[in-house]
Amino acid sequence: MSESTEAPRPTDGDAVGSCCGVSSCCSDTEQSLDPAITVLEAKTDAGCGCVNDQDGAHDLPVVVIGAGPVGLAAAAHLAERGLEFLVLEAGDSVGAAISDWGHVRLFSPWRYDTDAAARRLLEPTGWTLPDPETLPTGAELVRDYLTPLGEVPELAVRIRTGTRVVAVARQGVDVTRTVGRDERPLLVRTIGPDGTVTDLTARAVIDASGTWGRSNPLGHSGLPAPGEDQAGPYLTGPLPDVLGRDRDRFAGKHTLVVGMGHSAANTLLSLAELAKTAPGTRITWGVRSASVARLYGGGDADGLPARGALGTRLKAAVEGGEIELVRSFTITGFASPNAGPAAGPVKVIGVTPDGERVIEADALVAATGFRPDLDMLREVRAELDPATEAPVRLAPMIDPNFHSCGTVPPHGERDLAHPETGFYLVGMKSYGRAPTFLMATGYEQVRSVVAALAGDRAAADAVELDLPETGVCSTNLITEDQLPGAAAGDGCGTSCDTEPAETPAAVTAGEAGGGSCCGGSAPEPVTIGIGAPAGLGFATGSVHGYSGETERGDN
Repeated sequence: MSESTEAPRPTDGDAVGSCCGVSSCCSDTEQSLDPAITVLEAKTDAGCGCVNDQDGAHDLPVVVIGAGPVGLAAAAHLAERGLEFLVLEAGDSVGAAISDWGHVRLFSPWRYDTDAAARRLLEPTGWTLPDPETLPTGAELVRDYLTPLGEVPELAVRIRTGTRVVAVARQGVDVTRTVGRDERPLLVRTIGPDGTVTDLTARAVIDASGTWGRSNPLGHSGLPAPGEDQAGPYLTGPLPDVLGRDRDRFAGKHTLVVGMGHSAANTLLSLAELAKTAPGTRITWGVRSASVARLYGGGDADGLPARGALGTRLKAAVEGGEIELVRSFTITGFASPNAGPAAGPVKVIGVTPDGERVIEADALVAATGFRPDLDMLREVRAELDPATEAPVRLAPMIDPNFHSCGTVPPHGERDLAHPETGFYLVGMKSYGRAPTFLMATGYEQVRSVVAALAGDRAAADAVELDLPETGVCSTNLITEDQLPGAAAGDGCGTSCDTEPAETPAAVTAGEAGGGSCCGGSAPEPVTIGIGAPAGLGFATGSVHGYSGETERGDN
């Protein structure tokens, strides 16, 4: 038998010194001597014998996937709790996904856009919160908050950019193996900037990678329409910079915008602005629904004025002929020239109540929403709702069939836990296919998750949100847009307050509204919405989600 080459585990007397690339080896206060690598990596590289001991399990880092607002908030809480962690970001910098839509403005002001633990890390550096009532653009959120946060010493050495996570698993076993599963660390497989594949082990994984870059298809039934792949050269992305970077794609051309959400409204109004100075610019808006009342929103009754104003502007642009609205338009196929855009427009084929219709367009904006990347999670036991693809305990709170007016109650680690111990989906990805994510809710999610990982059960369970009350929960929309003969009424009666509140309200899990979005004066959480370049916004909600549309006769 060969002699063991493992380094001996230090005695108590050695703990105060350094060995295996760390200080105070195998104690509760050990730190990596090289701040650019984790304790586990330092000890593994040095061949430390205690790496494989169960007593050294606390050395494993918590891996956070994604360096957006929620991922960095998780990192801030982990740093504050003194837990070992790594943040893996696929982009070249923190907030990379937000930088892609940096030209658009959030609906929520600065006071709702930052995390408390993050502020506590930033303030000693001289950072100050921008005007709390100002609505930042995506670029400003990155420049004035995320970038400084990523540079604080507690986080900077723990963030690896250009590192894409391609899989999460349990080390040494596949998803079918149960015996001894929880005794093994989680495994995170990454691809680095140079293409190198690296497997990292983790005590827990917080997936805050979001849904950006995975748009829903343009075809119906959740499937791409025939020819949709070939139409790719005509697609411009869900949030093009119409008035800036991407202006030449649209000026003097015909654009078809498909979708009825934040991205669609932002792009439509930007195109209408462009058309005023670029002759020949034409805009068509295609929606599957018979009504767009949900997008027009609550107008002046909206407690967040930026949102209501955008709905009013959009309605005026349609009624004024600046935007051609094609309702009840279901895309069934695409016919693209073999030579692509240089050879002419793409033909978008669809059906309407009046029969088949073909729209020729030079550019397509698929503002059809997003879906999460679940392929990377095939080897972890994630318990997801089959409809929303959100964690099963969270799904009923955000199901768009019944909730789209913002009545998402506070929720934390218990609602986000999966059968795979130590694995969590948070932030926008935790909402699966549900269309409205609340950034403030994401911050509360990670605060609760990190508290649980730190063993602070009381803090993990004490979830609450500080959000503004608005008056557009489930009342009659003042910009109702019914087709002739459509049923009137909102399905909510008079149970929802129509007066916007003047002050924020703190909501705890026990006080939150129930299964209906008609919760009396229940608070409506702030959405991380997409506004027009001028900073306008609109109400995203309608009575009882999709079921409310049917009840009103929208469909």
